Amino acid sequence: MQSMAGPDLPHTGTTPMQWLATATAVAGVVALASFVQPTGATASAASAATSAAGRPAPAATAPDAGAAHYPLDCGPNKVDVADKLSGDLDGDGGPETVAVVRCHAEMGTPPSGVYVLAAPSVKGAAPRVVATLVDPADKLSVRDLTLTGRALSATLSGYSSTDVPRCCPDVHKAAKWQWQNGKFVESELSAAEDAEDGLPAARGV
Repeated sequence: MQSMAGPDLPHTGTTPMQWLATATAVAGVVALASFVQPTGATASAASAATSAAGRPAPAATAPDAGAAHYPLDCGPNKVDVADKLSGDLDGDGGPETVAVVRCHAEMGTPPSGVYVLAAPSVKGAAPRVVATLVDPADKLSVRDLTLTGRALSATLSGYSSTDVPRCCPDVHKAAKWQWQNGKFVESELSAAEDAEDGLPAARGV
């Protein structure tokens, strides 16, 4: 009886040389694929690089109101930060800080200044004062500072005459500031707007 198994056919056997040739071919295909990228991916990467180069990244944190140098002469007294808030006021993608500051006093209510701070132009420097919304020379005090969208509002209090004690302002108005055409524009809120914003009704100074 003859064996049914015939001699090995030449194409069914696997030799070390054949395995080596197959591995080399696969490696060549993988290497070629690593150099081929979709056109869209290349364009997106180039666009991102251009955007990053054309505009610096916005500041990660808002300027520190306590670290700024204000144009306020308090003599031997320190400058107190009475209120502050932060937000993107001018729409440039980076936050600014609005600070209400006044000279420290044990009695009475010294006039306030309202300043807009931006990030320093040099790393490690103090924040920059880029706008004065209320000058202490106006002899006003500031309260109820709020930010709605990019509109800043506050109640400003003053005095009807020099006979009114400096501790107790008797005249009040509500004001709003918005960034327009490269600067902050102030407007006085109407009684209806005061009610909507939760501010006291404005009275003429």
